[in-house]
Amino acid sequence: MRALVIGGTGPTGHFIVNGLLERGYDVAILHTGNHEVAEIPASVVHIHTNPFDEQALIDALGDLHFDITLAMYGRLRRVAEIMVGRTERFVSVGGGPAYRGFMNADMVHPPGLPVPTGEDAVKTTSEAEDGKGYRVYRSEEVVFTHHPNATHFRYPQIYGAYQVVPREWSIVRRILDGRPFIILPDDGLSLNHSGAAANAAHALLLAVDQPEVAAGQVYNCGDDHVLTLKQVVQLCAEALGHEWEMISMPYDLAVSARPLISQPWTTHRMFDLTKIKSELGYRDVVSPVEGIKQAAVWLRDHPLAYGGREEVMLQDPFDYAAEDRLVAAWKRAVQSMPKDLFQQEPGFTASYSGPGGSQRKGSW
Repeated sequence: MRALVIGGTGPTGHFIVNGLLERGYDVAILHTGNHEVAEIPASVVHIHTNPFDEQALIDALGDLHFDITLAMYGRLRRVAEIMVGRTERFVSVGGGPAYRGFMNADMVHPPGLPVPTGEDAVKTTSEAEDGKGYRVYRSEEVVFTHHPNATHFRYPQIYGAYQVVPREWSIVRRILDGRPFIILPDDGLSLNHSGAAANAAHALLLAVDQPEVAAGQVYNCGDDHVLTLKQVVQLCAEALGHEWEMISMPYDLAVSARPLISQPWTTHRMFDLTKIKSELGYRDVVSPVEGIKQAAVWLRDHPLAYGGREEVMLQDPFDYAAEDRLVAAWKRAVQSMPKDLFQQEPGFTASYSGPGGSQRKGSW
């Protein structure tokens, strides 16, 4: 059996390649050749070309034929068309922007995605409404036009080794630089679904193992256990032995936290994993708690170049002087708030469910 992985050197790539090898496949990876990954064995064939260039892709593939193709890189629509007649099975990867409201929370009412968001949620079908979301969903449609029995996965944000633009670097660099605090929007309580690279790869390999079940299906994938932003920050600090103050500010003021939240809202982005769990038997193979810690350690040991291309893509200026001024102004504002505004402070209702529970009333 022959397998082609288009991509293969990103966060999930080596997990997928090695998983295919374990299943007895002869594996080839098609990528630019700009990055090579030590975890990929020498037995894997490398096809070096530009997956974004249609003619280069056609020339590189020639008359090769594969039992299965996993497309995780390049222009998905063109890749799907070019692989017609060159592969028996087609597995592809897209993302959450296919859902209406993922890229623009105000596109749905009330604003924000349904929580959790299932595969049958409303899609982005208008380019005028959301150009990126429309292109992502349109690519899915093209995949199934050319490969009716394809399996398509909607990836969340992936974390782990070899991530080109790692969200966690905005946390880890501040730890390495000895920052005494980090600013979080709305106490960092947003749920933004993400997936450990090993977990996302496991999801795809489940489809490889169950072709009859997965044929013609679309699946959300991501970690079974979704962490808040605050929990991610806590875990990174714990992994690297750092203590700091986590300062909560309203999103509108927490400007330095934008690279962490990656959207102009703090609404949740949480996928419903019921389908992939019930049909393919998905469960996390890596605990997100350990996965985030591992990602933090990886970034400590493989730091991004300060001011380099990857940092520029994160759009985090790491302007600590500005952050210091912002926190000082915020603390002054909090201290200036009037005290004892209420003659009787509001309570948590008779159904209070905080520490200690409700007070006992009377006796039996």
